Formats: sequence, C-alpha cells, structure tokens
Amino acid sequence: MALLATIFSPIVYPHTVPNFLASTPHPGFEFAAARTASKVTVRIFTKSGSGSGVIIDRKGQNYRVLTNDHVVVDSPESGYEVLTPDGKIYKAQQVPTVNPHSLDLALVEFTSGENYQSVQFSQSPNISEGEVVYVSGFPAWHFVFNGDTITKVETTRDWGLGAFKLQAGKIKMYLGKTLVGGYKVGFTNDFTQGMSGGPVLNQRGELVGISGLLKYPFQGINAFIFTDGTKPNKADYRRIESLSWAIPIATVVNFIQEQKK
Repeated sequence: MALLATIFSPIVYPHTVPNFLASTPHPGFEFAAARTASKVTVRIFTKSGSGSGVIIDRKGQNYRVLTNDHVVVDSPESGYEVLTPDGKIYKAQQVPTVNPHSLDLALVEFTSGENYQSVQFSQSPNISEGEVVYVSGFPAWHFVFNGDTITKVETTRDWGLGAFKLQAGKIKMYLGKTLVGGYKVGFTNDFTQGMSGGPVLNQRGELVGISGLLKYPFQGINAFIFTDGTKPNKADYRRIESLSWAIPIATVVNFIQEQKK
C-alpha cells in the first residue's frame, strides 16, 4: 500500500523562465519539448543530497513521481521534499514497489491541491539511433570557471527553479544487452550530478526514458556491468563511457505495470 505524503506548507521560490525557451533555434518540436520539461520535471531533496524526477500520475490530490532508486536510497524513513514546477516544496514519501529486476527506478508520492501536469509516455517502444532527445533536471552543483580552471563550486540547493537545466542531444547507442539497473540507451546529452532521475523526452515532449548514468563515471568500467555479470570489451567500453545512459521507455512501462498487479 502506498505511503501517502502529508502536505507541507510550501515554500515558494520565484519562478524563473529557463533561458533555453528564449534561445531555442527551432520553435516547433524543440519548444514543445522544452515547455513540457519545465512543467513535469521536479527536484527531489534527500537528507544528504538531491536528484530529479518526473510527474507521471495523479490520483485525487496524490501525485506520483518517477525517479532513480539511487536518488532516494539514502533517506527512505525520514522522507523527502519535492520542488514542483511552480516553485513550491512539499513533503514526500517513497512508494513501496515490486522490482524483481533490480531496476534503478523508484516512485515518490506527494500531496497537493495544485494542478500539476503529468508527462505523456511515448506510445512507441522503439528508440532510434540519431533521434533528438532532451534531458531535464536540477544539477546539484554550479561550477565557476576562469578559462578552463574551476575557481569555485557552489551548491544549488537553495536556487529553487533557477537550477533547472535542459540539455539537447541525440541517441547514439542502443545496447543489445542490458546494463545493471536497466540502462540500455546511450545519448550525447550532458547531464550532471543532481539530474539523475530526470526525464528523457523526444521532440514531442513525450517520455522515452529515465536518465541516471553519467558519462565517464569515476568507477570506470565497473559502472558498466551487464545483467549477466559480464563487462564490455575495451573497444565497446570506450564508446559506452563517452555517453550518458538512460533506462528505456519499454522498461519503464513494464516497471509501472508491475506495480498494478
């Protein structure tokens, strides 16, 4: 049975219109994806960090957010806070799930009387190499550079909606075997710590995956273990580590269907 979140007297941050809305080169599909991303992407605050998520469903005043399991693993008992697209923050709780394949997916629930948009799922399970996709979320850190040198690192925990980021890119690889956690789709978009659990959207603004595995992880090849226990060969590893990775929509849909049984 789902743990129902208690509503929290929300903190309201000033709404900031993301820069990409003004600078989008093609105002058709790209604008639709950007607009959707800004309405369905949330930030999840845990006891020791933060991640991102996407609103997928509403029942009455209860909203469900899909995210990565590794985002919420550190404070399931104490709960979380969710920053919604209007700048409000609500108390939230993790929803117990059936996860026989140990996917890096989790559900979080919060309660609100506001009307928030839920993401639309892509009706096609197929993702094509070369397809344009958009990744959204809330980076945990802001790096200040002087040339190529990082001179300052700032936390974005108190930035509200100002931390929101959208990155465009393309699907580059679709693995024949699945990586641990359910990862299978490699894309060129850059995303950083704190954006894990955020949506991967197609040009129509439909959900095609959940991001969660960064480029060039510090674990090296040990971050890319297949579910059968093997690792990629050296040539494949070099390609794999240069991409960001997502759990594909077909896997996401199966995970959600498991919860309804």
